[in-house]
Amino acid sequence: MTPGTETTITDEIVQQHGLSPDEYQRILKVLGREPNLVELGVFSVMWSEHCSYKSSRIHLGRLPTTGPRVLIGPGENAGVVDLGHGYAACFKMESHNHPSYIEPYQGAATGVGGIMRDVFTMGARPIALMDSLRFGRLDHPKTRGLVRGIVGGIAGYGNCMGVPTVAGETRFDRSYDGNCLVNAFCCGIVASDRIFLGTTGNVGNKVFYVGAGTGRDGIHGATMASTEFGEGSDEKRPTVQVGDPFQEKLLLEACLELMQGTAIIGIQDMGAAGLTSSSVEMAGRGGRGLLLRLDQVPMRETGMVPYELLLSESQERMLIVIEPGREQEVFDVFRKWDLSVAEIGEVTGDGVWRCTWHGDEVAAIGVAVLTDAAPKYDRPQAAPAPHPALPEIFDTDPFARLASILADPDISDKQWIWRQYDHQVGTDTVVAPGADAALVRIKGTQKHLGFVVDCNGRHVYLDPFVGTAGQVAECARNLACVGATPIGLSDCMNFGNPQKPEIMWQFARSVDGMAEACRALDIPVISGNVSLYNETDGVGILPTPGLAMVGLYEGPTPTIRGRFRSGLDVILLGAPGHGWLGGSVYARQMGLDRHGSPPPVDYTAEAALHRALRRLVAEGVIVTAHDLSDGGLLVALAECCLDVVGGRFDAELNAGALYGEDHGRAIVAFEPGNRDRVLAALMGVPYRDLGATGGDVLAVGGRELPIAAVQAAWGGAFEGWLGGAGSARA
Repeated sequence: MTPGTETTITDEIVQQHGLSPDEYQRILKVLGREPNLVELGVFSVMWSEHCSYKSSRIHLGRLPTTGPRVLIGPGENAGVVDLGHGYAACFKMESHNHPSYIEPYQGAATGVGGIMRDVFTMGARPIALMDSLRFGRLDHPKTRGLVRGIVGGIAGYGNCMGVPTVAGETRFDRSYDGNCLVNAFCCGIVASDRIFLGTTGNVGNKVFYVGAGTGRDGIHGATMASTEFGEGSDEKRPTVQVGDPFQEKLLLEACLELMQGTAIIGIQDMGAAGLTSSSVEMAGRGGRGLLLRLDQVPMRETGMVPYELLLSESQERMLIVIEPGREQEVFDVFRKWDLSVAEIGEVTGDGVWRCTWHGDEVAAIGVAVLTDAAPKYDRPQAAPAPHPALPEIFDTDPFARLASILADPDISDKQWIWRQYDHQVGTDTVVAPGADAALVRIKGTQKHLGFVVDCNGRHVYLDPFVGTAGQVAECARNLACVGATPIGLSDCMNFGNPQKPEIMWQFARSVDGMAEACRALDIPVISGNVSLYNETDGVGILPTPGLAMVGLYEGPTPTIRGRFRSGLDVILLGAPGHGWLGGSVYARQMGLDRHGSPPPVDYTAEAALHRALRRLVAEGVIVTAHDLSDGGLLVALAECCLDVVGGRFDAELNAGALYGEDHGRAIVAFEPGNRDRVLAALMGVPYRDLGATGGDVLAVGGRELPIAAVQAAWGGAFEGWLGGAGSARA
């Protein structure tokens, strides 16, 4: 009997596959019979949270996904926006959280590899990577090893591929002690008339497998990513894929070479759920069936059986559909690049996804059964008990807390992380990591893309709607500080167990906050990912909707910078603020980070500020621009002074004025002779004079701190905790 078709399906086997009893009964109904083990494995991955979005689909539909620049929105491997003059940007962000906790280096590395494949399968050459990372407390026994391993994996894969990691952010909180987050983003450039989709085309088209051979690594990775962690999580190590960036580099070049011709009808990355999801999704988009001959699949291990071949998540693999008669072109290109290539099936007209093994049928399931018939849950929601109000804080000397706040793990210098990454490879990075946003030029044009990724989980925890809306505004403000106009957003929604009504409420409110802010600021959501069940032993993470935003700047490369130099005037743009401390770094220092509410967003004022910042950068009348966010005004001033340039500034010496994290504010610095031009460019945006730069102290409201002390506090904390300099793999 063919391996995988002889096993009797028991309740225990169903449970091992991550399916509920109700879901198994649903399978029996839609299939009209009992599945065999191969088919049960296929249902387990295709109906998993990771692949089917069964708890989130009804909410994600409320996001704005269209716009004048949007060429392709959610639903394909990545979204695409038009840049004009025949260029388009293709980008997406995805999570690799559970694998990275179990096996930090390979989990993070394969997350980077997977997101790059999502981009170049669309025909785009990757030009930029970003990452958004979350770790537990510094004194937790696993944190240091996770940081080193995950950063090492990101660096090891991206650097070998020759794609710069240009921006990112890293935060720490006790909620991530047992569940780190690794969200990876990639953007590529593609000709707007040469975009490739994951579809099948006509009946009779040929299905090709290309890339690396299939092994037993990553089997049931999608199912594992759809469950909570608990005792025995380390035993899931075999479900983590193993990456080979050198093989992926060959695959990238081979795919882009074949894409120069007209042989390809459709192409799909083999990511989560491997050959199963890639083939089913292509068939679903094309409205066709597929026949796969599994014995023809290139294998790198002996004795593999259909169940393993279908569920393996081995890396660096693609599925390609071509017209009959073009087979030799595929063989020639992929053999030239020394990659596995095999014709493994064909497109059929019966709407059935079939697999054979040496001529025997091992699976036959309607494509719509695996896609459209997947469960879609409107899970119960319940708002949690109100958070404690933030008490009135009487701090006799809030200025004295500056050094401690600069050393906070969320604020302090993360150069150790981005020094592991080659952020200049390709020679197009014009604003490097460490600024409000990165800026990357497109060779041969005056077009530049701005990149930023961010999320403040403390704000989202206190109010998912307001907190998420605020993060959309902050990302757009970051882009404005380098002159870029937002053109699209990719989200990575990291939440806990959706079967808990409080978590489902967090998720739904976060989606609504994002939707409102994106509509108000005219930013389409063109791609994204949902990662649920981020819990360990029942303890969930802070709700963390990671947002990766891309902006467009056109014109000569701007000279803007994020640090001061001597002899500049400094003004604060935006409303004075209300000293909002809910969810702030200052509140965390006081042990009150789970108290109060986050700052609200005034979209009209925010949009006006963004327009003014973009005009100031484009006209070249400012030297420095830096938004106010984590740590408020005093931290922003300190960060601008880190090039050993101090200044004397005016501010009230109370906690709210110094550390409030109100939205809609930024500081800019300029030559005194440009003052009239600067004020004319503000277009009615309120401003306040802060002071001037120069000297070797940071003086605010009559209090002083030597710049050397500012640098020591900010620059030494993180690397000192890691145990000094060195590579991530040390």
